[in-house]
Amino acid sequence: MARGHPGIPRPAVAMLRKSDLLSGLSSVDSDAEARARVLAMENMFRDRVSYHLGSLPAKDAKFQKFNTSPFVLLIHAMQRGYTQINEIERDILPAKQFSSMETSAGRMVEDVSLPAYGWSNVASGMHTANSALDGMKKEGNVLKLATLKSGPRCLNDEMSENFADTVIAHSAAWASEAGVSRIDFTYGVLYGTKKRSNKKDWHILRNIEEKLPSSAMQVSPTGRWNCSFSRNGVSVEVTVRIGKDWWDYLGGSTCFFELCAAMIRACVQPGECDPDDYEHMISDLGEIVSMKGVPRDYNVSILQRSQLQWLFFVARHFCDEIVD
Repeated sequence: MARGHPGIPRPAVAMLRKSDLLSGLSSVDSDAEARARVLAMENMFRDRVSYHLGSLPAKDAKFQKFNTSPFVLLIHAMQRGYTQINEIERDILPAKQFSSMETSAGRMVEDVSLPAYGWSNVASGMHTANSALDGMKKEGNVLKLATLKSGPRCLNDEMSENFADTVIAHSAAWASEAGVSRIDFTYGVLYGTKKRSNKKDWHILRNIEEKLPSSAMQVSPTGRWNCSFSRNGVSVEVTVRIGKDWWDYLGGSTCFFELCAAMIRACVQPGECDPDDYEHMISDLGEIVSMKGVPRDYNVSILQRSQLQWLFFVARHFCDEIVD
């Protein structure tokens, strides 16, 4: 239903070139301020990841703590042709660890990255004016606000409407508290692309337009990913920023590369690259992480050569296509 709405913009394919990724990494490597941010975020990411790993389900955890579905276990057993319990047991622990990390990784990334680029994390209590906010930054007469979601398919119709209600209801209070007359509100997504969105994020903008009188609207969201309105003397712009768009907005043109470098440095030790002829189980993964297009003389200190494959692997989550 969401995709059929006549006002939904048609996003173009988001493409990243490996040469641009390498160029961006070189820019970070040669910028002392950017390098300092990478190293600072690396240390904070490593500390938080290490703490989080200590809280994940462990090998000695009781079976009840895994909260598994018997139906899923049996279907998985059929898919893999398992005949023994010990075979499926080996899959349960990493599966639940992935699930646990999915729920907390986004918050960890927000907590580290927002202050690194001059924003404040918002402690948003339930049922308050700030309950929809994750970050803020005041710039002159503009208060920048953001609510952040981990992935591009986190919203449903009810949540979209609730976000619209929140922005309309609280924008004047936010502006008054900060002493500004302009609000720049972002619905941000930490990874993904507009094409991969379920478009429920765009429906925040549609709901705003439908709930306000036409005289209040300054920019309609029809065919675009932003809108603006004026209410109670406050000018409010609302924008959906997904994946790399969000990081470019947060910290400028090198922010995305800084984030990738910091996370990779924190989580992946330098080692050996996958051979070019290695046959991955995922059909297109070898092409995604291929190093064939990386010049032999390419060298940056911020990431080792083997970690460049991880850069391509991570970057694929921020585009629809990655090419040499």
